[in-house]
Amino acid sequence: MHAEEKLTAETFPASPERATLEGKNKFLGFWFFLGGETVLFASLFGTFIALRDKTAQGPTSHDLFELPLVFVATMLLLTSSLTSVYAIYHMKNFDFKKMQLWFGITVLLGLGFLGLEIFEFNHYVHEGLKYSTSAFSSAFYTLVGLHGSHVAFGLSWILTLMIRNAKRGLNLYNAPKFYVASLYWHFIDVVWVFIFTVVYLMGMVG
Repeated sequence: MHAEEKLTAETFPASPERATLEGKNKFLGFWFFLGGETVLFASLFGTFIALRDKTAQGPTSHDLFELPLVFVATMLLLTSSLTSVYAIYHMKNFDFKKMQLWFGITVLLGLGFLGLEIFEFNHYVHEGLKYSTSAFSSAFYTLVGLHGSHVAFGLSWILTLMIRNAKRGLNLYNAPKFYVASLYWHFIDVVWVFIFTVVYLMGMVG
């Protein structure tokens, strides 16, 4: 079936993201990319764990971290993962409008998360935790900041797909793109669960 062929709900395949060779290649290439990303974050986690007590008499995690704020940000991001699942569900059922709606909600939740993270960083800087304050601060901002940049990239990716295909509708050419973007978003959420546990929870009780 050609990617640009006119499709209906009856002729749309059950797994449109892998219905074409191009879709399968995108899917495979994404997993190779994700392997590299996993190694990158694993290295940063290891570095943070090694340096989390090296505060150089500067502010510590106990002095700064506010779990209620981080918990709200976590709920926003985890909920956005759920809404992206709904978006893909509607994609598989050839309902483009509902897919766009749920991806739009995903973007709004992601923007809310980013807003809280920017507020958090600004607060820490005013409390004396700058990037060069200590090894702990450098490791913290590098790990959490890099994740934030991944969130921003993921939002840009999803928004670009939504805008670019608003008039084209859904087909076998763009379905794999939406699906891979959703997988990337899930990866970002999984990384945040580890950050919430290793950086914030361990920082408060460890």
